[in-house]
Amino acid sequence: MSGFSTARQKMVDGQVRTNDVTDRRILDAMLTVPREAFVPAAKQALAYLDLDLDVSEGGAKRFLIKPQLTGKLLQAAEIGEGDNVLVVGCATGYLAALAAKLAKQVTATDCDPTLAAKAKDACAGLGLANVTCKAAACTEGDASAAPYDVIILNGATEVTPEAVLGQLKEGGRLVGVSAESKPPRAMIVTRTHGEFGHRALFDAAAPVLPGLERAATFVF
Repeated sequence: MSGFSTARQKMVDGQVRTNDVTDRRILDAMLTVPREAFVPAAKQALAYLDLDLDVSEGGAKRFLIKPQLTGKLLQAAEIGEGDNVLVVGCATGYLAALAAKLAKQVTATDCDPTLAAKAKDACAGLGLANVTCKAAACTEGDASAAPYDVIILNGATEVTPEAVLGQLKEGGRLVGVSAESKPPRAMIVTRTHGEFGHRALFDAAAPVLPGLERAATFVF
């Protein structure tokens, strides 16, 4: 077993399973998708550590969120084989690649065009033909492939992403980390009869996605 393969197994066994991720499909995806393929060469040694990994190359900071949080959000999303999924703030595409192992179709967006292109190349390199990667603001989502059965935020939000929520299918669900209040919590939002229901899942922290920050307030 190669060094990365061993690290991947340890990530799943030590970070993901131990955080109550039990869905076999998710565990299998995390064992087979090489996280190092989504990390700059200089940081590949960090690919399987329990941290939010900075993959930005100038501009706004962009991250792959912690493996254990990635697994827990995917499990909460309950992605079905026929689902149409949107990943917002995909960075270099790792979460989108995992979702592609579970869903029929995945659209992944990032505000950094360079990273969106890297996500496209990384997913194509793994033969994931059911992923479309695009550059778009995290506040916008991607209306062209809406409505979505599942929307996943690859990070936290301090505001309600109204335009993104509007792309959720009736009966669909959005998962991500809400940092609108303290402590931040992973949330699931469901759409039923045109109304949105919000439910806290567990305490969690993740970097806030660009454009989804709370407006700065003036302090005298």
